Amino acid sequence: MVDQYQERRVPLLPLRGVLIFPGAIMHLDVGREKSVKALEEAKQNDQFLFLATQKQTTKEDPTEEDLYRIGTFAKIVQSTKLANGTVRVQVEGLQRASLTGFHDHGDVLVADIQLFEQDGKADTETEALMRTLLSMYDQFSKQSKRASQETLATLKETTAPEQFADLIAANLTLKLSQKQTLLEFIDVKERLQKLIEFLGNEQEVLGLEKKIGQRVKKSMEKTQKEYYLREQMKAIQKELGDREGKTGEIAELKEKIESAEMPEHVYEKAIKELSRYEKMPANAGESSILRNYLDWLIQLPWTKQTEDQLDVKKASKILDEDHYGLEKVKERVLEYLAVRKLTNSMKGPILCLAGPPGVGKTSLARSIARSLNRKFVRMSLGGVRDEAEIRGHRRTYVGAMPGRLIQGMKRAETINPVFLLDEIDKMANDFRGDPASALLEVLDPEQNNTFSDHYLEEAYDLSNVMFITTANNIGTIPGPLLDRMEIISIPGYTELEKKQIARNYLLPKQVKEHGLTKSQLPVKDEALTKIIRHYTREAGVRNLERQLASTCRKAAKMVVMEDRKRVTVTEKLVEEMLGKPRFRYGMAEQEDQIGAATGLAYTAAGGTTLSIEVSAVKGKGKLTLTGKLGDVMKESAQAAFSYIRSRSEELSIATDFNDKTDIHIHVPEGATPKDGPSAGITMATALISALTGRKVKREVGMTGEITLRGRVLPIGGLKEKAMSAHRAGLTTIIIPKENEKDIDDIPASVRDDLTIVLVEHLDQVLKVALNESEDKK
Repeated sequence: MVDQYQERRVPLLPLRGVLIFPGAIMHLDVGREKSVKALEEAKQNDQFLFLATQKQTTKEDPTEEDLYRIGTFAKIVQSTKLANGTVRVQVEGLQRASLTGFHDHGDVLVADIQLFEQDGKADTETEALMRTLLSMYDQFSKQSKRASQETLATLKETTAPEQFADLIAANLTLKLSQKQTLLEFIDVKERLQKLIEFLGNEQEVLGLEKKIGQRVKKSMEKTQKEYYLREQMKAIQKELGDREGKTGEIAELKEKIESAEMPEHVYEKAIKELSRYEKMPANAGESSILRNYLDWLIQLPWTKQTEDQLDVKKASKILDEDHYGLEKVKERVLEYLAVRKLTNSMKGPILCLAGPPGVGKTSLARSIARSLNRKFVRMSLGGVRDEAEIRGHRRTYVGAMPGRLIQGMKRAETINPVFLLDEIDKMANDFRGDPASALLEVLDPEQNNTFSDHYLEEAYDLSNVMFITTANNIGTIPGPLLDRMEIISIPGYTELEKKQIARNYLLPKQVKEHGLTKSQLPVKDEALTKIIRHYTREAGVRNLERQLASTCRKAAKMVVMEDRKRVTVTEKLVEEMLGKPRFRYGMAEQEDQIGAATGLAYTAAGGTTLSIEVSAVKGKGKLTLTGKLGDVMKESAQAAFSYIRSRSEELSIATDFNDKTDIHIHVPEGATPKDGPSAGITMATALISALTGRKVKREVGMTGEITLRGRVLPIGGLKEKAMSAHRAGLTTIIIPKENEKDIDDIPASVRDDLTIVLVEHLDQVLKVALNESEDKK
């Protein structure tokens, strides 16, 4: 008998997914190299070995921590080597044993074990437990097809409680963890009590299975096997109160739909789709599509909104904190707030902030959201050419998603955010549709309360959204779309405004980001002016911020390497930090020129000055235009040329100059495309100067379209052009009479430094722009 041995050292055989009770005989297929070696060692050691179950079946080479401590001391009854190298072995469990020592010899595992002695006697309490258990197993065997009558007969003849308990445990369908629990109960009474608990649960489950089977059978007589199994699963979950699996998922989805506060038509659609999803097999291709669709309906905001902050004074303070100047935009936002406060209802206006890069259009939209206490969402339209980006994809497509508008609303989590449509002038269209046309419905307050997204298939209300768009050039925006927006022009900043912005916003930000303090980096006013004038040339302040960042980096280096406590940025130090000046401040000519006039132009980056040069030499009347001019600009040159021919006598120009003089009109910076009609009077002035020999005044700039009769027509972008003239050092600008209404838009600081001459005809232009001829002096 093995009872006489208390401690032993035997080969160790780790088991995966199985467990052997004492008294049980089981066949095992052994394939792992160490396990096969353990069998060989056991054969040389009286056929004894220790069987311990692995905690994780996936572990190929288990260590001591991977094995349960309590296992079975067993004996090999028979072993056979199969053709594939696996050893099929029959083992008999003898006793419970505890693993006290683990030895990995490289090719074989060896265990030190302690055997638990078997008492074999049954007292009165143990006898009662055994009778109870025998009665329950008798009833269980009648209910279950898995219990054998041979086992029941053996149990009736078994008097030893240890053998009785292990025999029942071996013949119950239990989880591996439950079997291990029974194996670890050394006290036989505790083991018998746990078996009564497990057997009671098994009987209850068998009763429920029978009840469920009867219920399902009545309703499923003519159905397929798959449907039968699915209904059986639902019935099981209902009986057990199991909210996991699809039943629980459906209940959870329905609960979310109820609490999403959807409009009635959307709610009905969601319930209908949920019903379809419930009936659909989990492995069906459309199942995931339906689930994704329901998630979108649930997660979209339908009624949730933030409360507007209608304190106009507080909103004004916030706007002033974030941005300097931009009075028109701020005024428009405050007007909206005032009206909203008085009426308590107003459809969101569609504002379009138009202006060159770097003037703060996007950050201003963010500040508007903050002043209104609304969520902010930004959507970039630059390069968008697919209509589905706006309206979404049909759900029939693989990977279908809602449009970016609906995605933005989901991110906002409210129905009244400030929604920024950035770079609306840079959309394109191709065979995939026209996104600009799709935006027509979005940006129409009369229509966007029923916005249709192809993915949602249900109307979504966008009327509470405050849409703001930005553009560099409104000329590229389609007319119908432009008509839906209120254009607010942000032309650029004056030098005075740039200084204020740099001093109050940009410099403190860059000083903080570079780990400095205000006291460590004082910047003189003249240094700031030099950076603005000689190191930047822009309408906005983006490049100015880069130069200030560069200044902070240089100062940080000085503080660290030279151990300086303070770096004062002076006008002289600016050149040491940023290098030689990149731009010449004041682009006006140094002296009066013949055949060279200064025009004022408007570009996507703001206003600029444009020098137009004309050369007249003897020839055959050839007219040459260079400088990468657009068609409109070439036509302006032709119109000016024709006007001069028609008025050659009044202008003291030879009437046959067009037959004997070659004329070359050139606009410098030939690599940059140029177009537009407003250079008409500038070309005409330069032509007349070249043909008459009269000099053009260097301090004069001009803009205006010319007709064949010499009339000067109005132009756009006067504010930007006036600011560029001021920046270039011009003192007089000539503008069309019809643009008089736009003079008030020019900042007072610029207007006070310029002499503005209004003209209706080219003759008036010539009187101001040209010096008197030498003959008349």
